[in-house]
Amino acid sequence: MSSSVAVIGAGTIGRSFAFLFARSGYTVRVFDPRDDLAEVVSSLQAEVTSAASSQNESAAQIGSIEAADSAASAVAGVSFVQESGPEDPDAKPELFAQIAEAAPADAVFATSSSTIPASFIAEHLDAAAAARVIVGHPFNPPHLMPLVEVVPAPATSRAAIDAAVAFYRSCGREPVVLKQEIRGFVGNRLQNALMKEAIALVQNGVISAPDLDTVMKNSLGLRWSAVGQFEGMHFGGGRAGIRGFMDHIGPAFAAIEDLPVDVDPSAMGEVFDQVEQAYGPTPTPQAAEVRDRIQRAVLEARGQDV
Repeated sequence: MSSSVAVIGAGTIGRSFAFLFARSGYTVRVFDPRDDLAEVVSSLQAEVTSAASSQNESAAQIGSIEAADSAASAVAGVSFVQESGPEDPDAKPELFAQIAEAAPADAVFATSSSTIPASFIAEHLDAAAAARVIVGHPFNPPHLMPLVEVVPAPATSRAAIDAAVAFYRSCGREPVVLKQEIRGFVGNRLQNALMKEAIALVQNGVISAPDLDTVMKNSLGLRWSAVGQFEGMHFGGGRAGIRGFMDHIGPAFAAIEDLPVDVDPSAMGEVFDQVEQAYGPTPTPQAAEVRDRIQRAVLEARGQDV
């Protein structure tokens, strides 16, 4: 794989990916029509250099970040493109057509989209380009969160899937390939189910919003940082594993009733008020730093690079 990659879009996700790729030794070309792109890229390069210095890495171990003046110039000669532009179904096919025309014939085209499937983008391209389109959906921020959901379209080639997995692994990520396209992919579907239950518990007066977060951080969140859902069930069944867990707990869990829930913003006034009273009207940089410090500590405990 070429040592040059492209990031299209310099918003929150695009900047994080550019940082990650450069920290992983790649030369990264970034394009975004924003007026301050040069300043953004300069700041990112300084952050990469600072992060490497703090870990006693030499300049030879890190990559670089460059600003490009167009999507075409950004992708020229690269082996991998990570598109992180707006979630606009009208704009993405046109953007990917530009990328496909200018990029090398073997470059992989990944979109960070969490709502637009690869098949929608691929159907607007010729067969050769369509075979190289894939979703590479991260969790924010991607330079810290290891997961990347790799979601191919029916037209995506095995070679493109394998190349995407290999590239993300070279950046220290944990790619998981979905077997089929589905709205929301996997992580967001799990998050959506838990979000609805959390809102329902607060709306129905079972618990306050900050107390629910306390429950999460001190039980499920802590457990899930070490084991996943099914592995946790396997542990919970003792010697009988997951079969024993379901024999013992399954019927009781199946009997838990669903609470009414309304996730329309107009119905969430009480939830909004409780969250803002607990954490302030706007998340603070200091709170984000605490979150990231804890997440880094978890990753370090798991032996994963940060």
